[in-house]
Amino acid sequence: MTKRSRGFSRNASLEELLQQINILLKSANEALVVDAQERFSKVLVMGPLRSGTTLFTQWLATTSLTAYPTNLLSRFYGAPLIGARIQQLLTDPRYNFRNEILDFNSVIDFSSENGKTKGALAPNEFWYFWRRFLPFRGLDYLPDDELRARADLAGLRDELNALANIFEKPFSLKAMIMNQNIPVLESLFDKVLFVWIRRDPIFNIQSALAARKRQYGDIRTWYSFKIKEYPRLKGLDPLESVAGQIHAINRSVQSALESVSEHHKLVIQYEDFCRDPSAYYAKIVARLREQHGLPPGRYEYTGELQFKNTNRWWLEEYTRQQAEQAYATISVDQRV
Repeated sequence: MTKRSRGFSRNASLEELLQQINILLKSANEALVVDAQERFSKVLVMGPLRSGTTLFTQWLATTSLTAYPTNLLSRFYGAPLIGARIQQLLTDPRYNFRNEILDFNSVIDFSSENGKTKGALAPNEFWYFWRRFLPFRGLDYLPDDELRARADLAGLRDELNALANIFEKPFSLKAMIMNQNIPVLESLFDKVLFVWIRRDPIFNIQSALAARKRQYGDIRTWYSFKIKEYPRLKGLDPLESVAGQIHAINRSVQSALESVSEHHKLVIQYEDFCRDPSAYYAKIVARLREQHGLPPGRYEYTGELQFKNTNRWWLEEYTRQQAEQAYATISVDQRV
């Protein structure tokens, strides 16, 4: 296993404790899966690493339009329905008794580090949850037919439906672990919105290279999911490797979404989102209403008016011109 930088190393004691707790809660969680009717939409965030997906999920969380996996809920990755009830007990104003427990209600401040956020109620990537159902081993990918045969897709569907039902609203989360298996995901839900986050590829490449350096102290080390092109890309020059990684992911998402109906998908350009997030809020509300997966009510936008666009070149290892050249010379079969 590749060694992480000190700030990103796993806490072995925490991992062991969480594993014990989740094993103990497994049977109780199964009892809550009985309410797995699809009443609310799922908002599934797709796209490349470092494209703005964390900012988007943080923003969406602050709107209260959807429920989402929090850092608190992520600790119950093996028993998320029990975790959802515990989160409600500790944070939902309906269950507040004389302000005994208010410490968990932290503010989402739009900061993160390689997708990691701070605060009990800040959005979490929830990858431990996904991996319970997906039989990925060497690669984070299987052909769709093989995935349908081997994965616990019914379990994944039922727990996501049940989570939405507990919170009584749509449930949104990152789903990039299945960027290359979108047809499988689409088959699980009637009420689903795929949100594809795209970013200027040059700055997406820079951000991915910087994430490698933060996570491992070395830009040569692969970062994020091992897509189906990983064996071919992993040994390339880091700039070419990352350029190919971003291209391949966007190509897979674009190809899959071409066959998805309009009211089940939304493409968000990072730069445009930073300029006017309210416009995308209106589009999301409209899509969810079309699916009848949103509770009745008035959904007026009261969130951030804009975000700072972080697209500027600062990477020392390569110049912007080198990144542009690498992107331009990616082989035709990888082009999106």
